[in-house]
Amino acid sequence: MSVLLEFAMFPTDKGDSVSQYVGEVIQMIKESGVSYKLTAMGTIIETETIDEALAIVNKSYKVLEPYSNRVYSSINLDIRKGKSNRLEEKIKSIESKIGKVEH
Repeated sequence: MSVLLEFAMFPTDKGDSVSQYVGEVIQMIKESGVSYKLTAMGTIIETETIDEALAIVNKSYKVLEPYSNRVYSSINLDIRKGKSNRLEEKIKSIESKIGKVEH
């Protein structure tokens, strides 16, 4: 099974730039060993189970909790049985139809 989880999470009371805090979340994701892609608007992770994906969300909150009384998050899930490596394969599928894309 492949679980793609796209999410954004950040403290709401730290001003215009929250990259310092998001950076700490990304560092935790890197250390977790899951496949991920950082985008300008969020992060996409791929795990084998929904529990693993939601555990990353929970750990992300725990990274930010000490810094803020209010943390914002948005989450999207795409769960598909019998597939893997969709973080890369979905891009390749589009590129096979229209050519190279930026990513």
